[in-house]
Amino acid sequence: MHKLPALLLFLCSCAVGVAVHLWLRGSFYGCWWWSFSGLSVLFPQWEPIHYDLVVGILSARHNFELRNVIRNTWLKSFKHDPALNQRVQVKFIIGAHGCDIPVEDREDPYSCRLLNITNPILKQEMEVFIIPEAASSVLSEDRAVSVNFRVLYPIIITRLGVFQDNSIVGFERNITVKVYQAEHEEPLFSARFSPTSSGVQVDRLWYKPVEQFVLPEGFEGTVVWESHDPIGLISRNLHKVILNDGGGVLRLTTVEEGLLRYELSESVEGIAGGFTYTIHEGEALLQNLNSRPERLLSHLTKLEEEDALLKEESSTYQDIVFVHIIDTYRNVPAKLLHFYRWTVESTSYDLLLKTDDDCYVDLDNMFQRIVQKNLKRPNIWWGNFRLNWAVDRTGKWQELEYPSPAYPAFACGSGYVISKDIVQWLASNSDRLKTYQGEDVSMGIWMAAIGPIRYQDNLWLCEKQCETGMLSSPQYSPEELTKLWEKREQYGTPCACEER
Repeated sequence: MHKLPALLLFLCSCAVGVAVHLWLRGSFYGCWWWSFSGLSVLFPQWEPIHYDLVVGILSARHNFELRNVIRNTWLKSFKHDPALNQRVQVKFIIGAHGCDIPVEDREDPYSCRLLNITNPILKQEMEVFIIPEAASSVLSEDRAVSVNFRVLYPIIITRLGVFQDNSIVGFERNITVKVYQAEHEEPLFSARFSPTSSGVQVDRLWYKPVEQFVLPEGFEGTVVWESHDPIGLISRNLHKVILNDGGGVLRLTTVEEGLLRYELSESVEGIAGGFTYTIHEGEALLQNLNSRPERLLSHLTKLEEEDALLKEESSTYQDIVFVHIIDTYRNVPAKLLHFYRWTVESTSYDLLLKTDDDCYVDLDNMFQRIVQKNLKRPNIWWGNFRLNWAVDRTGKWQELEYPSPAYPAFACGSGYVISKDIVQWLASNSDRLKTYQGEDVSMGIWMAAIGPIRYQDNLWLCEKQCETGMLSSPQYSPEELTKLWEKREQYGTPCACEER
């Protein structure tokens, strides 16, 4: 009869041990479902600490030094302040996985896509399209036809060409072929074909040489064929031709990816000719490909070392949330959504601050303004908002998903504060929300769906500068952040030198 209480005590101890183990394991690997919510299910009386503010700091895996500077400056300051210590929870948001492709072998440094070049064709002029023998010429009603392409390794376009009806002897058309760089109004180069200036016929195409430019890696271009005759162009569907990509140095992109300039967007996707090109600096490309296996092994070793350092850092400071994504710039919007889900499932709070690991942040000033503006209430979004910001189609901020020429209002990346109900909406819809090129513009697009009350505040600085009373300022090195905080502690403001 006395064995039953002892058995129950043993089973309860086991349950506590399992729960704590799963919670600790989840806290390292970012498993939000085994945090406070998991313990609350097992033990209904368990209640997490309630915070006025949860701070999420987006951080790259390798930014150890920036995180340590934050821990030793504004984060250390609030931890030693009894008035703030129990009101704020701060977490660094880090992707649990590093990209296993070395930067030199990616299509671009912002994603984790392999630059898949194999057996490049060197020292040879190539026709970009291979036309199957069975493919017939089609005289269409289209007066303009275009194709988009992306350069993955530098090439030089040598000639532009157009189709001509094989049943006609000679060239009897008036057609212009232009090559545009994405978002540029003027063509980079062009060729005009006419009966008196037809160029040279090669099989089914007529070609003309063009001024030769090196189109660099990452170049986004559009070839447009325009008819100046009453009749349309002789064209072919893209799906009925074969791309000669030179071993993987270029690829075609679609109109839906948004590369075509607005005034040309009514042109039909297809080809009405082609072009010839050569690979630039082919020997350097071969050397790069030959050294790829050695580079990959070195990179994977560094990833293992990085994982070990992050595990040690997380264990030491207990302030990291790992989310299950590959940690690259293009994945930052998804990274943020994962963190929103973690906060909803893992802690209790009123407001959430999002910032980056290269930002100066003043929590004291922030709390003062929260009280002044009465921001501790539902449906608020407090930040410095960019309005009618043009969409970029190239470079780091290249947008291939959002079709409009300008984004909805979004808060600049140095920081913003949102209320818990907004975080809950984002978390509950995270599986359905589309991510765009950056987390700040993604947030603006998501918020356009629910229309929160926006509180504009210029003290959330958008550029690297120092202003009295600033809430945040971005793009600092570890050394610069340290100096800012030293000035604040010595003079009462980080802008002491600038103000003298």
